[in-house]
Amino acid sequence: MATHNTELVRAGLKRRYRQERWFRGLGLAAILTALAMLLTLFVTIFSNGVTAFVTTEMVLDVPVTAAVVDPQGTRDPAALSAANYRKLVSDAMSALFPEVTNRSERRVLMGIVSDGAAYRLRAQIMADPSLIGQTVRLNVPVSSDYDMLAKGLVDRDSLEGDRRLADNQIAYFVSLEERGLITKTFNSGLFTEGDSRQPELAGILGGVVGSIYVLLVTLALSFPIGVATAIYLEEYAPRNWFTDLIEVNINNLAAVPSIVFGLLGLAVFLNVFGMPRSAPVVGGLVLTLMTLPTIIIASRAALTSVPPSIREAALGVGASKMQMVTHHVLPLAMPGMLTGTIIGMAQALGETAPLLMIGMVAFIADIPSGPMAPATVLPVQIFLWSDSPERAFVERTSAAIIVLLAFLVLMNAGAVLLRKKFERKW
Repeated sequence: MATHNTELVRAGLKRRYRQERWFRGLGLAAILTALAMLLTLFVTIFSNGVTAFVTTEMVLDVPVTAAVVDPQGTRDPAALSAANYRKLVSDAMSALFPEVTNRSERRVLMGIVSDGAAYRLRAQIMADPSLIGQTVRLNVPVSSDYDMLAKGLVDRDSLEGDRRLADNQIAYFVSLEERGLITKTFNSGLFTEGDSRQPELAGILGGVVGSIYVLLVTLALSFPIGVATAIYLEEYAPRNWFTDLIEVNINNLAAVPSIVFGLLGLAVFLNVFGMPRSAPVVGGLVLTLMTLPTIIIASRAALTSVPPSIREAALGVGASKMQMVTHHVLPLAMPGMLTGTIIGMAQALGETAPLLMIGMVAFIADIPSGPMAPATVLPVQIFLWSDSPERAFVERTSAAIIVLLAFLVLMNAGAVLLRKKFERKW
């Protein structure tokens, strides 16, 4: 009988160990699957977006004729700004291919360079009118299709009907490459320009500045309100059904979909108070409503982590309750509060849905000059670019995602470092 019982125990142990090995194997497989999917996501984003940090430019010698730029010879800034610089660029392109006399072929030649070529020429002439009558050498951006061609994203050997560029267009571009007139350089315009309908001219500066204004408004409102609410609920509020109801609602608000806050902002801030649509201050108000529950919950957890002996010692030496909170408890809880605030700001930085509801989806080409000016934010900029049909906007979208991920990683890393540096073990 003892032998039989021993065998039963051993069989049971084997079964339990086998089940534990299966469970550990499934857990490891789940982790590896998640890592593989995350790696696939990052590889896809970086492979599509890394080319956007490089732009293709063309070296172009443009004769700046006074008859076109300043026929009156007055050097008037208004007249210089309104001059036909596109004609100068077109004449310079035609001079590179004197054998091309057909009007349609000249139009094809002009399609190689971006509209930004005329803008750059105008900016240079406006900055230095003495260049009128001289030949100016410019590095001008090429059109997005040719930029894709230079980066190898267009198969030159495919059938003509399977690509956007015809054989003669590729032939002209190859001729320019052979002459050494095509160069590749760092795409600084991606970080210094606003949005544009032309992919080669589009930048993220407008979205970044708009995001900064929105986050500043959100931080200025949500941090003091959230911390004050947490202090009141944790240190002053009596324990009754009313405070329990408030706590339950705060926890519920933390789980409400973000688009609901956008609908609330649309109904209250825009329709009732008549605040300007697409303004960062409205976006900041909406994100404040969304971020407050996160900051309140994190701040209350930080206050709870402070040992009661700190409070008792402060009160025992004659400190008032306000002095106890502000001089002793709050400084010890502040690292946890700041960590929760940074995480809440990082969440707000990546939000799109609530801002779409308040009109921040509009096409804004200018850099916002303040929190009341029309603006967009980086996540909405990504949304707009992802919806554009041009192939070049795919790499712009991925590049903007890379920048957004970099901001989010920095903010979360800052939260971790802050917690590690100031956290105390009780």
